[in-house]
Amino acid sequence: MLERLPLRPADPLTRELAELRSAQRKNPQDLGLAVRLAQRYYNLVAQEGDPRYLGYAQAALKPWWTLPDPPDAVLVLRASLRQFGHDFAGAVADLDAVLARTPGNAEARALRATIHIVQARYAQARADCSALRTSGAALIGTGCEAMVDGLTGNAGAAYTSLQAALASQPQASAAEKLWVLIRLAEISRRLGQTAQAEQHFRQALALGIEDTFLLAAYADLLLDLQRPRDVVALLKDKISSDGLLLRLALAERALNASEAPQRAAMLSARYAAARLRGDTTHEQEEARFILETGQDPATALPLAVHNWELQREPRDARVLMQAAIAGRKPDAARPALDWLAANRVQDVVLADLARQLGATPR
Repeated sequence: MLERLPLRPADPLTRELAELRSAQRKNPQDLGLAVRLAQRYYNLVAQEGDPRYLGYAQAALKPWWTLPDPPDAVLVLRASLRQFGHDFAGAVADLDAVLARTPGNAEARALRATIHIVQARYAQARADCSALRTSGAALIGTGCEAMVDGLTGNAGAAYTSLQAALASQPQASAAEKLWVLIRLAEISRRLGQTAQAEQHFRQALALGIEDTFLLAAYADLLLDLQRPRDVVALLKDKISSDGLLLRLALAERALNASEAPQRAAMLSARYAAARLRGDTTHEQEEARFILETGQDPATALPLAVHNWELQREPRDARVLMQAAIAGRKPDAARPALDWLAANRVQDVVLADLARQLGATPR
């Protein structure tokens, strides 16, 4: 078996998608219908991690995609798709247009804040987070501010405020709780509180929402804790997602599992296909794959360097610093070290890597 297809004919979701596609063929100019179909496909990207759904979502919005001024619903979805493909400038431009017309659009505000955080524009992110708190999305706004604080020298206070906010809102939706629990787990992990981080990941899993980001983040913690068997148990049926396949391949390699060579070959083929398409969204994970499977580290460093130019989160800094160490080119890690120092980022793993590179963490 090469791959388990995520959708089966008898699934309610399969029937729903078929009905929406059929209705759209009959009414191709129905905006509401197109947005519903595109949103369902985009949600599947988060659930399954399969990038093919991005193309399906864009196709559903085709009549409005290239308009000079599409409706807000299309702009928010287009921004979501663009940020997934690392077109952050295009995504922010779409969100700017929405928020200029409708400053209270919480979805657009949260997405723009997230992009600012990914690109280390923390002042702009904080402004959007503050607006979220006063526009009826208090829990997400608090979580958003905690993300910023957690990357700017106030991780402990960020954790405390976010934990209190979650406890004060038991009526929050499962999706909101999932998002907050992942943020709590991330902050805990960066502070070196791995048991606490795992507790939050398990609480998030107990909500029963399929989410590839959650699975990837929890798998990364388990790999750091040298628990590859737990990673295999978590991800054994999740190979449609490149990110989850990477974690599974690394875990099976650590176990010398018979499936490990096949997984690695499958992953290499996917990365090669992405490069042929001009897709650079895998660069950080491909660099990690190269480094952790004993391949030539010289090939990982350019990927990590280019990835850092686009996104600057702790995992991006980690792979850049590891690539610089493995390639014996410590100067290549200077941008990540400068980011670490300038923002007073608290992260025990990054602090150790900085010491290996001869830097003194603040």
